[in-house]
Amino acid sequence: MDDKRSVAAEDTERPGLGLNERRDVIRREVLRQGFTRIDDLARVLQVSVMTVHRDLDALAEEGWLTKVRGGATANPSALLEAGVRERTAALNAEKEAVAAVAAESLHRGQTVFVDESTTALALHPHLAAAAPLTVVTNFFPLVRTLGAVKGIEVITLGGRYFPLQEACLGYQTAQAIRNLRADLLFMSTTAVSAGACYHRSESTIEVKRAFMECADRSILLVDHAKFGRRAPYLLAPLHAFDQIVTDSGVDEEEVAALREGGARVRIAPPPR
Repeated sequence: MDDKRSVAAEDTERPGLGLNERRDVIRREVLRQGFTRIDDLARVLQVSVMTVHRDLDALAEEGWLTKVRGGATANPSALLEAGVRERTAALNAEKEAVAAVAAESLHRGQTVFVDESTTALALHPHLAAAAPLTVVTNFFPLVRTLGAVKGIEVITLGGRYFPLQEACLGYQTAQAIRNLRADLLFMSTTAVSAGACYHRSESTIEVKRAFMECADRSILLVDHAKFGRRAPYLLAPLHAFDQIVTDSGVDEEEVAALREGGARVRIAPPPR
């Protein structure tokens, strides 16, 4: 049997699911989770690992994802299509583990900046437990979550509202931040590579940099799927943060390289 016929046979291993349908399933799954393992995709789709590799290569050429060791991560441009609900569901257990470690820096009476990331949104039970606190945020899901919590004073940042992000972003929001001062900043980003963090949105970068300028200490919360991703706008070098908290899925060599570059990294334990 020639190579073309072998490939065609593999590409229809799952009855009733054609090549385009299967790749659409993969695209949606990677977008939903942020990171998906090749072995898991092969098992769920009932196809070979080599078939999944070919599908991922095709989706990578279209710009949907980036292949990494053992799996694939959603590209920042593809994540533009994902709303808060989808982003919150992606790697939820890892985000909760990261938030629990980051929350060890909370103390009663602090003023805390929290950005519009769903990773930082996982902090909400820890913020409530650390009351009294003043929480300053541009992220409306967090405002709704904390608005009725006793002992939490919420300061909402205005500016141009972006419905998909459910947040205010841009120049006016950044200016509002510069009228304030916080003890601590919790934030995340789209992509981490080459010793720095990046984001896909210029208006978001402006706000995050203002947060960093006006906080005494800053903590970056990033799950392992963000490592190796690429995004167009440089946010900051990793050593600019007082602490970086990530989950146990990050490659050990990556962590060692970050620490050698001066970054202060903490690893959250594996989710239960």
